Amino acid sequence: MSSASTNIELGTTDVVWNLKDLYESLEDELLQDDLDLCLQEAELLKEGCAGKLAELDPAVFARTVRRLERIQLNLGRIDTYAFLNFVTQVKNSAAGAFLQKSKEAASRVNRELVFFDLEWAKMDQESAARFLEAEDTAPYHHYLTNLRRYATHLLSQTEETLLVELSPVGRDSWLTLFEKLMGHLEFGDNKRSEEEVLSDLYASNRQVRQAAAIELTEGLQSQLHILTHIFNTILCEKMLDDRLRHYPSWISARNLSNELADQTVDALVNSTIARYDIVQRYYSLKKELLGLDTLHDYDRYAPLDALPNQLIPWRQCQEVVLEGFRAFSPEMADIAALFFERQWIHAPLLEGKRGGAFAHPAVPDLHPYILVNYTGTLRDVSTVAHELGHGIHQYLAKEKGYFNSDTPLVLAETASVFAELLIFHRQLTQLEDPAQRRAFICQKLESIFATVFRQISMNHFEKLIHNGRRDQGELSTDDLSRLWMESQQTMFGDAVALGDHYRLWWSYIPHFLHSPGYVYSYAFGELLVLSLYRVYQEEGAAFIPKYLHLLAEGGSLSPYELLAPFNIDLNDPAFWQGGFLVIEDMLTEVENLIP
Repeated sequence: MSSASTNIELGTTDVVWNLKDLYESLEDELLQDDLDLCLQEAELLKEGCAGKLAELDPAVFARTVRRLERIQLNLGRIDTYAFLNFVTQVKNSAAGAFLQKSKEAASRVNRELVFFDLEWAKMDQESAARFLEAEDTAPYHHYLTNLRRYATHLLSQTEETLLVELSPVGRDSWLTLFEKLMGHLEFGDNKRSEEEVLSDLYASNRQVRQAAAIELTEGLQSQLHILTHIFNTILCEKMLDDRLRHYPSWISARNLSNELADQTVDALVNSTIARYDIVQRYYSLKKELLGLDTLHDYDRYAPLDALPNQLIPWRQCQEVVLEGFRAFSPEMADIAALFFERQWIHAPLLEGKRGGAFAHPAVPDLHPYILVNYTGTLRDVSTVAHELGHGIHQYLAKEKGYFNSDTPLVLAETASVFAELLIFHRQLTQLEDPAQRRAFICQKLESIFATVFRQISMNHFEKLIHNGRRDQGELSTDDLSRLWMESQQTMFGDAVALGDHYRLWWSYIPHFLHSPGYVYSYAFGELLVLSLYRVYQEEGAAFIPKYLHLLAEGGSLSPYELLAPFNIDLNDPAFWQGGFLVIEDMLTEVENLIP
């Protein structure tokens, strides 16, 4: 079935976002006006404040921060429009050209603003305290305090300015090339998109799954020389940046941006690796449930026979998600309804559209946007709930303003995973047949595995390739594939047979390029949510306002401070083990449902 036919059958043809809330079109004169105003305001700010930040009156300093925020907000609006306009039509040269133009314009603006971060981060404590203790700067206290944590990692103004100047032709340019490459790539004789091929890995027919695995691999193989070069360039860029900024390890910068101590991340990663036995136990069981002698990598997501496999139209998906949210919180459901009603979602399958799904916060004075590639499966309903969780989080946090609404990545997954869990438990209560319950729990377990164990195995892969690039130089395709297989086999053990084709599947995962070190945030969010959901089951309605308050705080406090009301110790391995006990309980229920 073609993408157009699928869209018609599911009712997603017209479920496209309205970017006119940002700008009318690429020809909108306001785009250039806003770019010009950002540059003019940045130049004025530099002229009036550079070199004398410490001498300002606290009220003037606070106004300077507000002006800086307004510049970044306007740049964010332009960047959001350029990016969202591009990702649904990556083959459109005009869309690609404007995305590059917006990056170059942002580089020119930020070049003028380098002085602020440098002067503020390196300001003596006495002078900084004068501003931090002032009433006018109270709304920005966490933002400003956080900036000072980077003091030892900042370079000179000349060096920082040069790096900003070169950024449009550096890492960002390679990321755009990756997006264009994957957007143009066609798989198999039917020249399908990446999203369509990946969807077949969830098919009930084993031959369809195996064919999809081969098609995906052959498509990646055709561009592997370019993908390998892109990966090596990004790895090298990060190596050089970490070296210049004196970060002690490949993950240090990510931990700092997540506002987490290395101890916390180590506790998460080590606790997860220690429970790989859960993964191996499950897939050994699934091999028996499927009646297979060997469970191959392309069998991992095979649905059990009892799992409902009918396509779910978009309208029905909307009803399921909104009803599930409303049972938890009417406020949450009302916000989610806005995304459907006001064209804040892009759902159909389109040629040249980026694969996967995401929620983009846009800017606080507007609203977030959501992209999905909806194919009508139960898994897609979970994806819609997941991204709407992000959207609700971003919508609630926008009241904190541009600088304070941006949630640390490790908490950015909290609302999305919690939303998925709400819909899962609601759907599970409606299944009385033991076989259907077993199949449905299995699908959820596989989703959790993808979010927890797989992400930590990918974190391990990142560690291997970043350290490998630093220790031995450029990595060959074989090097990258060998390290990928090492990290994956450690997780699966003997429970899953990984074929030679699987060796190349590192090459299509965008997180490794866009956000190095990011993937552990998924495991953090999933395990945190499993614990929070247990608190919700114990506290009932009293939990809901605390949870919504957590979301509304955005990034105005550190993760440790935001989670304090829930009495959570992120450094305690026992806390993380609590999440694994929930997972193990689900696995035990599956085992008990076997006749």
